[in-house]
Order: sequence, then C-alpha cells, then structure tokens
Amino acid sequence: MCELLAPAGNIECANVAIRCGADAVYLGATSFSARQSAENFDLSTLCEYARKARFYGVKTYVAMNTMVKNGELEEFLRVLLCVWNAGVDAIILQDALLGKAIKEKYPEIVLHLSTQAGICNENGAIFAKNCGFSRVILARETPIDEIEKITKIIETEVFVQGALCTAYSGQCYFSSFVGGNSGNRGRCKQPCRKLYTYDRNGKGEKCYALSLSDLCVGEDIEKLVKVGVTSFKIEGRMRRAEYVGASVRYYRALLDGKADTQLFSDLKRTYNRGNYTKGLAFGQDKRFLSTAIQGHLGEKVGVLKVVNGKYFVESRFLPKIGDAFKILRDGKEMGGATFEKLQSKGFSVLSKTKLKNGDCVFITTDTSVNERVFNQQRNKDVHIQLNFTENQPPVAVIDTIKVVGEHPLQSAKNQSLTHEDLFVCFRKTDGLSCNVIFDEVTINGNVFIAKSELNAFRRRCFDELTVKQYTTYEYVGFNIPTVEGKNQKTAVIASDFEDIRTDIAIYKATDYNKSLPQSFLQGKFEKYLYYPPFCTSVDERAIDAWLQQSDIDGIYAENYGAIEFAKQRNLKLFIGTGLNVCNAVALGQISAEYYALSKELNDKELQPLLGGRSFVLKDGGIKLMDLSYCPFEKTCNICDKKSLYFLTDENDRRFPVRRYLDGKGNCRFELYNCNRLINDDAKNTAGTLSDLSVDIQNYFGKTSGHAKRGVL
Repeated sequence: MCELLAPAGNIECANVAIRCGADAVYLGATSFSARQSAENFDLSTLCEYARKARFYGVKTYVAMNTMVKNGELEEFLRVLLCVWNAGVDAIILQDALLGKAIKEKYPEIVLHLSTQAGICNENGAIFAKNCGFSRVILARETPIDEIEKITKIIETEVFVQGALCTAYSGQCYFSSFVGGNSGNRGRCKQPCRKLYTYDRNGKGEKCYALSLSDLCVGEDIEKLVKVGVTSFKIEGRMRRAEYVGASVRYYRALLDGKADTQLFSDLKRTYNRGNYTKGLAFGQDKRFLSTAIQGHLGEKVGVLKVVNGKYFVESRFLPKIGDAFKILRDGKEMGGATFEKLQSKGFSVLSKTKLKNGDCVFITTDTSVNERVFNQQRNKDVHIQLNFTENQPPVAVIDTIKVVGEHPLQSAKNQSLTHEDLFVCFRKTDGLSCNVIFDEVTINGNVFIAKSELNAFRRRCFDELTVKQYTTYEYVGFNIPTVEGKNQKTAVIASDFEDIRTDIAIYKATDYNKSLPQSFLQGKFEKYLYYPPFCTSVDERAIDAWLQQSDIDGIYAENYGAIEFAKQRNLKLFIGTGLNVCNAVALGQISAEYYALSKELNDKELQPLLGGRSFVLKDGGIKLMDLSYCPFEKTCNICDKKSLYFLTDENDRRFPVRRYLDGKGNCRFELYNCNRLINDDAKNTAGTLSDLSVDIQNYFGKTSGHAKRGVL
C-alpha cells in the first residue's frame, strides 16, 4: 500500500489534511520537535485529533526528533510515553541509539527513524532495523537506486514535496554556530536563505547561494512507487493550511491515477520556491538551486503593461479581491502587487514599487484556490444495525463493532420509542463527517428510553469507532550508565599527515578514487578511515579498496551506516561528531573503541559523558554543512575546480568551502565555520579531536565554539 503523509503544524492543517485525502499526518508535540516554531500540539489536542484521525482510518505520527541531552532524558521519556498513550501510531526519533533503548524498555511502541538520522544506504537501514525501528525516513539526498535496495530491508518514507535543506540531512550546524540556534534542537534560523557571494572564477555576485528550490517530485512519484517506497511525505509543518490541502489533493490524485493540471496549478499558487526541482533522488536538475528568489514565487499569470501610469496585466486569469501577486524582472523579485479591478482582456494591480513594461506577474495568493481547498470534504460511510428490545439492553453494530447498553430497556408508560427517534438520534455524528447507513433497525415490544440515555448510548457507539487497541505504558526511568576514566590521546582528521604528530589519524579523502597517501600509510599512529555523512554503496566500495591497501584499525563514523559497515569487516569503531552523541543512554547502546561527543554540547553538558574512550572537538575547523550537490549548478565546463572556495556573507565573514570527489568522481562540498576552533579547557578530561581538513590560516578568526554557552 502507498501512504500519502501530510504535515500539520496546527489543528487547522491537520483537519485540512484529513479532508483532502491524506492517509497519515505527522505533527509535533509541544516539546522535542524539530519544528519548535510551529504551533504544535498539546496533549489534549493531540488526543482529540488522534481520535478523529482513527475514525477516518488516518494514522498519526508524532515527531520528537531533536537531540536529547543527558539532563533531559527523564522529561523526554515522560513526554514520549504521554504521546504514545494518547493513541498515536508511531513516534519519530532522530537518535537511533536512544530509540534502541526505548524499544527494549517499551517494545510495543512503534518508532520511525527521522530524516535527521541521515539514512541513505543499506547498512544504515540494517542498523536502524536492528535498533527496533519499523521505518526509516530517508535522507533527501538518497539516490533512487539506493532507495530500491533499502526498501527490501525496511519500510521507507521519502519526501516528495516541500522545502529542501541545503545541508545533508541531520548534519547542519550553520544556525547553531552562526547564531546559537540549533537546527538539531528544532530552532533553525535558516541562514542558508540569506545572501552570499562565492569567490568562483574571481567573480562574486551576491545571491541566495545556498537556497534550494522547493521539491516537487510530481508524476515521477510513480518511479518511487515501482521501487517499493511505502510512504510519500509532504514537507511543511511551518506552512499554512491551504498549502497542506493543495499538496495533499495533488498527490492524492497522482497516487489514484488521476493526474490533474488544475491541481498542480493550485499547488504552485499556495507555495512554490524556485519553480520546483525533482530533487536529488533523480540527480541534480537545473532548477535545484533558487539563487534569485528566496521565498514563495507562485505561478505566472501574465505580463505587465504600464498604461497612463496604471499597471495593467494582460491575462485570461480572473482574479478576485484578496488576491496578491509578486513581480519579477529578469528573473529577480522587484516587489509585490494586489488586485485592483477587472478590465477587458486582463486586470489592473496596485503596487508601491515602480514597475515597468514587460515585468512578469506571478500570483502568490489565490483566494479561489483557498476556497476549493477549504471546501473539500471527506465523508465516510458508517453502517449501523440497531436492536432495541423491551427488557433487554440495547444493541448496536456500528461498522464491525458491537456495542451493548449497560441497562435493560424499560416498558413505555406513555410514548414509546419509534424508528424515527432512532434515525434522528444516530444521524447525529458528534462532529464526525460521515454518511450514516441504517442496514437494520429493530424495535421489539413497547420500548422506552430517556432521550439523554439514548444520546449517551449513541456517543458511546461512535466513540468505539475511534478506540485504538494498544499497549499503554507507565513511566519507568532509564538506568543511566556512568562513564569512567580519562583519555589523553589525540586524534586528527586530515587528508595529508605530513608533519602531523597524533595518536590517531583519521583519513578524509580529497578523491575517493585515489590511493591512500604515504603520509597516512607510513605514520606511527592508529589508522581510521573517515566514513562520510552521505555515503553510497559506490563510496563504500572505494573505502573497501583502501582496506586492501594496508592494515587499517577502524572506521570513523559520521553516519549510522558506518556502524554496520565496520561490524561486517571486523573493524574498530570511532563514533564521530556527526552522530551527535549527547546522552549516556545512547552511549550505553553501542560498543565503540572511541567516541566523539556532539560539538553542540557545552562544557557542563559534556562532563557526565567524558571517559577513557571519549573525544571532544577542540581544535581546527568546525564543519557546518555537507553539501551533496554542486552549488555552482553543475556548470562544469567553466568551473575552476579549486579545492577550496570561500562563501562570504553580508557581514563579510568568509566561510571556507572544501571540495572533494566522491566514489563516482562527482564533486561534493563541505562548508566550515569562518572562525577556527581553539578550546584549551579541560585538556586532561577527554581526548583532543582536531579537524585539519582545511588549512587553519584560511579562517576569519578564532572561537571556543559552544564550550561556554552551548545552544538552546
């Protein structure tokens, strides 16, 4: 079965999703959600919504997919159990290791692994399944050939519509280190949507250099159906109800084999950044980046003419009061406009911006589309059989559920119960939109029942339709393990180890198809290979080829797939900073030779996790993003192919951007913080991890990172 999964940032969006045909809805609780800026759902609202969703056969998934720090474990578990006991169908987590501990303690809870976990290959899927997850929400970067392999291992959920993160899933620290608001904590301030310049070919034009177009897989969803994807996910918990409804209507029609150009037009008018991209599952296309337009573009409806100082739009479209427009000139946004009045062969608009002949007019608010979305209804046929017999309890069969009254029916002294009384009563559906079909209504004898008692029985019947049979749990806290020992070792991440003295060398490639450098092979240190956040089966084969060159001690894991990869090859494991280890319960679920703690923890939060195997990033570069696409729009014929670029923001801060080649020979990029990390505190409490992937002289300044303040 193909599941259409809709977002809901509030109850209005959730209800629209149901009415427009969603099979499932995902939403956030008021805490531990990766969209903390959304309205989200308190417990009472969640219970009521889950009840309504069950009536329509719609599943409810709750996202609790943020990093959980050691001091938050008790609160997190209490909230999670309350959410589960509210009757939801699954809970979405980011931390696979914490999820493993939860599944062992509460085996009936259904867990889905968030896209923040970055699962993109078979080994990651195997690891997630072994941790007890029933579904993986794949990284948006996962190619379709990898998706097909994963679907044979575990249930998959794939994004088909909505905003794209420019950084690799779950590996963005830009908002965290630039502004102190962590995306991994649900508080991303989206610095990727701001203006920047690149120093490419000596020319730097200010643009939205990191801003991606909205994803719209559209009719190519059929390709994902064929490879076995289970759930098709629409992004947008921060977006308005008309967008949720329009996107659900469009994809519902596609999955039902009823493609409709009008529905696609409606979708574009509710939210459309960059005229849409098919995304990276099918390879980077020409519309992948949206460097000229950052926000909602809408749909083109005409071209502007200036007539006697008035703005006329020649168009067949007939707007209404309340419609709004965006004006583009040479592909760049000039300003906005509102509808004034209809005219022959078009309409006039009002704008505070001085417009010109030939400007393109895009509609961004179409009140007619909103009316179509909000007027959509979803009715369910409910079949009812009633038997009201004197001196016996009333009996109702509603669909397949049998409900028996608590008390025998009395004999009527005056007015007896009629069939019409029952019809009138049971047509009241307590706010549920359904068609009541009476299959059989029987009254035996001279029956009396008080109206209040009859209404109570009806409400009980409809309540039974929404009851979920599942195991509820009481809170039993974690046994939080203690960490002991001290680590005075040093570890260095680099591509060349000439003149580098360290206990542990972690080789990060500049080209996955080149042999390991001699400075690494001949070094007198423990040798680990860097397993990147985005790692395809082709990249894994390249790492396997390196393993044949020399005796390698282990794998440095920046992705959960690395854990299974190392296990299969009997190699030691070094948990990297990219796995965001930030609590002792997660640590207790994995056996690793070494582990690096999340670079978003401050000194106080680090203390309970420091021990004989621990490392903390203390020196060198702070990687903020992994970019698994070409930020230069694949203009390879004019590319200077430098190993290092600089991205400059509006405050003239220069962020190093490292280029390297993956297993297929394609360019990938890493964006580093503008400041070099120098954190000299607590040298003897944890091993020192240094990232020397970028030459330290290329940094703007110095920083101690999150050591003092940390992030929210």
